[in-house]
Amino acid sequence: MAKVNFPRGFKVYLPLCVLFLILVLILPRSGKFNYDYRKGSTWMYETLIAQFDFPILKTDEQIQREKERIGTSVIPYYQYVSEVELQKKRQAESLELASLDSLKTYLVSILSDIYGRGIVSESADDEVRDSQFQPENAVIIIQKDKRASKYPISEVYTVKSAQERILASLESIVPSVNADSLCLAGGIYDLIVPNLNYDAQTTELVHEESVNYVSPTSGVVNAGQLIVSHGEIITAEVEQLLDSYKVEYEASLGYDGPRFFLWSGNVMLVLIMVILLFFTIYFTNYRIFSEMNRYLYLLTIFALTATITFIAEKTNPEILYLIPFTLSALYLMAFFKKRVVLPVYMISLLPLLVFAHNGVELFVMYLTAGVVAIMSFSYFNKGWLQFVTASLVFLTSVLGYFTFEFINGIKGFNDYRNVLFLLLGSLLTVAGYPIIYLFERVFMLVSSTRLVELCDTNNKLLRILAHNAPGTFQHSLQVMNLADAAARSIDANVELIRAGAMYHDIGKTVNPQCFIENETLGAKYHAGLSPRESAKEIIRHVQDGMNLAEKHNLPDVVKEFIYTHHGTTCTAYFYNKYLNDGGDPDDAGDFYYKGKKPSTKEQIIIMLCDTLEAASRTLKDYSPASISELVDRILKTKMDDGQFEDADISIKELNIVCKVLKEYLQQVHHARVVYPKRNVR
Repeated sequence: MAKVNFPRGFKVYLPLCVLFLILVLILPRSGKFNYDYRKGSTWMYETLIAQFDFPILKTDEQIQREKERIGTSVIPYYQYVSEVELQKKRQAESLELASLDSLKTYLVSILSDIYGRGIVSESADDEVRDSQFQPENAVIIIQKDKRASKYPISEVYTVKSAQERILASLESIVPSVNADSLCLAGGIYDLIVPNLNYDAQTTELVHEESVNYVSPTSGVVNAGQLIVSHGEIITAEVEQLLDSYKVEYEASLGYDGPRFFLWSGNVMLVLIMVILLFFTIYFTNYRIFSEMNRYLYLLTIFALTATITFIAEKTNPEILYLIPFTLSALYLMAFFKKRVVLPVYMISLLPLLVFAHNGVELFVMYLTAGVVAIMSFSYFNKGWLQFVTASLVFLTSVLGYFTFEFINGIKGFNDYRNVLFLLLGSLLTVAGYPIIYLFERVFMLVSSTRLVELCDTNNKLLRILAHNAPGTFQHSLQVMNLADAAARSIDANVELIRAGAMYHDIGKTVNPQCFIENETLGAKYHAGLSPRESAKEIIRHVQDGMNLAEKHNLPDVVKEFIYTHHGTTCTAYFYNKYLNDGGDPDDAGDFYYKGKKPSTKEQIIIMLCDTLEAASRTLKDYSPASISELVDRILKTKMDDGQFEDADISIKELNIVCKVLKEYLQQVHHARVVYPKRNVR
């Protein structure tokens, strides 16, 4: 078995260093409010004193109530018309009052006071009522000399109250005269008209602005003031103070110690995350370090997830409910096994846990949703079925969200907004998945979807195989089915194995008659050839297969099966014939394949299944004992030849594979019932 070596070389560590620098540069420049609290619990920390002045922020419920109150309180808006006063004063000076002309000067003075306060129409009460205002608290806004001011409705006159003011004033000055008759006869009442015009459009505009803008603060806490004492029960008021202090702390101060310590802490935190990522790769699949494209892709997904987290947290933390973090798990699923995907996905969520305000909630919520996405996408990954995965992700996210909301207390309408964000984020999991094909191109990777497409027998290269070498095509199908069963037993990459099985012998299409499964009746290709010549013709199919794979742009991971399915073994039939004819064993190089020994469990399985499928056709007896002996003998031969010495497979896994292969071959070559002949009478 292959020996696990600690990775060496700058190619492994340089990308990690780059990732480290990127994360350090994008990390938040402030510390975090390191207190965990909720209403109804006990403040277990030290007594907290305000280090600076900060505003008390209103809660969402308080702002909503204030908006509702303002929504039912519309203040009427009036325009002051100065020309009315001037016109009515001139009319007063021209009145004919006979012996009472001396009253004109006094009358003009009264009019100045009345019009100075303002006169509204008799319908003003209706305008106030239409504005849903309480009369005893009613105020109006008067626009006068380019300046708008609020006045109680009781301080302005209506036409009727202004006339009553004039009548009362005249009665006090000339008690001997019937003041009401004088006002009617002299036209004094006609001097009273409204000079405050109701402006409905401006009233509505001012009302909308007042509703849309509600002050977010309700007071100030000064530096040195007590916020909460040790052991105190956190009431709603204390929670509001703590929330306000936390926002101001992280926005304006965030860290009150030496900046060097803050940077040092950030650097160490990033270093821990990078080291965790490194050892996660090392312990789950150390071969990733030797596959640079897959390695860089994994680091890129991790960096993107962390960067998006930091940006969202800095701009608007609510966006974190909208970001489809589970999509990164699916991006990893496309190119890595589940044993790699889950731990890497967990580490990619660490920035959420550490830096987000509600990090524990988000971490648990997206972790569980990611696990569901990983499991469900294996079954629902085609066409509209992807929306099944999105639905399961959404339901899991909502369940996790409300689990913490129930613990902390539901906070009103904001819940529905976050649930909507979670729904949109779940749909983005489906909408964003096609980007995987861009990653596939950029990093020269092969997704599981591409492998499934390669196994479609309508592909051009497989159609050529079926047409030119039908026997080999059937052999490849049998190897694929055999290898599929073995792969599932040890959690190998099933899609990769199926593709490798279908293309491993593609080189036989160049010279199909050279191989016995394609020989036509009566034709013997190797008749007249020496064992050495026959061996060369047989061995050539590996290089022919590599050439065809290159021509048809097969992925490198599939080409590897062509190159490794015979490893460095020999063409046993012709080699033995050569030796039996007196050949020199020291001059037998032409009888050995010039390929490469298998290095993955998938390549090992294909090597075994390829040999077993062909060898099983030579058996005369298909009893369980015979098949078991065949499988054990081929396994021992391959191991004795050293074909497995570089492979990433354990003895336990080999035993499981062999057991499955024995059972499968017994089922394929099971005995048939002999049908009795019908007696003819």
